Amino acid sequence: MPALSIDEAVPVDCVVAGAGVVGLAVARALALAGREVLVLEATGLIGSETSARNSEVIHAGIYYPPGSLKARLCVAGREALYAYCAERRIGHKRCGKLIVAHGDAEIARLDAIRARAQACGVDDLEPLDRAALRDMEPALKAEAALLSPSTGIIDSHGLMLALQGDIEDHGGSVAFNAPILGGSLATDGILLEVGGAEPMTLLAASFVNSAGHGAVALARALEGFDPRHVPPAYLCKGSYYSLPGRAPFARLVYPVPEAAGLGVHLTLDLGGQARFGPDTEWIETIDYNVDPARAERFYEAIRRYWPALPDGVLAPAYAGIRPKITPPGAAAADFRIDSPAEHGVPGLVNLFGIESPGLTASLAIGDLVAEKLRR
Repeated sequence: MPALSIDEAVPVDCVVAGAGVVGLAVARALALAGREVLVLEATGLIGSETSARNSEVIHAGIYYPPGSLKARLCVAGREALYAYCAERRIGHKRCGKLIVAHGDAEIARLDAIRARAQACGVDDLEPLDRAALRDMEPALKAEAALLSPSTGIIDSHGLMLALQGDIEDHGGSVAFNAPILGGSLATDGILLEVGGAEPMTLLAASFVNSAGHGAVALARALEGFDPRHVPPAYLCKGSYYSLPGRAPFARLVYPVPEAAGLGVHLTLDLGGQARFGPDTEWIETIDYNVDPARAERFYEAIRRYWPALPDGVLAPAYAGIRPKITPPGAAAADFRIDSPAEHGVPGLVNLFGIESPGLTASLAIGDLVAEKLRR
């Protein structure tokens, strides 16, 4: 990339890269704090990647290491999100979820999950035996379960529209088809080369890299930024399959977690439609195609807790890709929200590895980034 000219740069207060749910929540928090905010989105619409390709679940904050950013921001974000949805009349439902177990080993893991949840401040999990579970969800088969009454579902697009509205109501703006092609560190800000129909160079006093899958590559494209502060990037794909008609469940159903995700779980949308997934598939390049043949692997997993699932009914729905910063076989990384305190560059915040529970934690992430930049 040719050297950027500071003389030709347009000065701006704060730029946020990425108009997914987290980027929009960050931009909203900054706009509410009085900053002039410009969100640059490489595509033509909000939330077109990770934010549009997930389970749309409001997580309780059960699974994460106590004290981690994921744990703290999920719990805080959950409460903020429920309040925001009620205030802005965003579609949501606190439907609850069941974590189901089969056999002594899985039942023992339920005890460990409950203990970890309590350490994270989630103290409303209710143990259920087989009889209580049958009374609650007659079609469900399991020997024991945990009921999480704080888990819910949300209209994620409605949430992002509300966040965009707040940004614009407070003087911010969102620019579409405006990819950031590179940048460099300057004495009084961060120079950014913006492509699209009207290419330009910006000089941002503050820059928040919330580019999702592209966050690692974007950080590496900032000339002068120490690459030791940039993690590796990995892609873990999860495919979802839908069920025609209504499933005989009122709550979400999850198996005990697996290494790279939460297992093939049953979620419901606000219309009561059921979908199953995601599975885990490590990939090298972005690919959102859903292979119909992978559905065959789902039947066995689902029938562990719903034996009556008919043959041949699962249809490809969509796929999402988790922006991992640890490789296959490694423990899941915590969120990385790297500010000047971590890397020493004034005005720069990089968000790496913002996978689940990023949607649930989005408002809390926004508040944290705004606070880091105030410091």
